[in-house]
Amino acid sequence: MRSSVVDLLASQARRSLTKFGADLSIARRKRRLTVQMMTERIGISKATYLRLERGDPTVAMGAYAQALFVLGLGAPFGDLIDQRNDEQGLLLEVEHLPKRVASPKHRSEA
Repeated sequence: MRSSVVDLLASQARRSLTKFGADLSIARRKRRLTVQMMTERIGISKATYLRLERGDPTVAMGAYAQALFVLGLGAPFGDLIDQRNDEQGLLLEVEHLPKRVASPKHRSEA
């Protein structure tokens, strides 16, 4: 039986998404937009939008991004992990990183 993303989500990430959803709700209401107006502009169902405002981690990032755009908040995901602002990443030598990472092969013992 597989665990769902909700079960695997770190508690700090869960709290962050819950706050994000609540903030999204506040931003919508400040702009005097109804849930129906948001669903029409984003292109999602009412049920999905309500899950957005609850911070549901199973809703596609694209829906979150479109909601922010509809609210006039631009495209904040574009700069969220920009490599120029990634302090820890800047400490690494990017040109020496491997192009891809393969999982180690496990040897079976006979």
